[in-house]
Amino acid sequence: MFIIGALIIAVGAFLVIKTEWFMTNFGRIAWFEDKLGSEGGSRIGYKLVGILAIFIGIILLTGNGSNFFTWMFSPLMSKI
Repeated sequence: MFIIGALIIAVGAFLVIKTEWFMTNFGRIAWFEDKLGSEGGSRIGYKLVGILAIFIGIILLTGNGSNFFTWMFSPLMSKI
């Protein structure tokens, strides 16, 4: 899990740092534009996805993935 976590952190950091490259190559995302504003909505969205990826990567890198995801999804699983 260490290598997977490190790769996810690297992808997330690349997404945050090179947001303009993603905008040029993949374009604007309508949902981000609608929900986050018309000026810079997709840029903020790309950065939020990158930050989320970094957060998940750190959780996996430290070896707490199973504990975190069990805690996060426990309210959903208790209803089943």
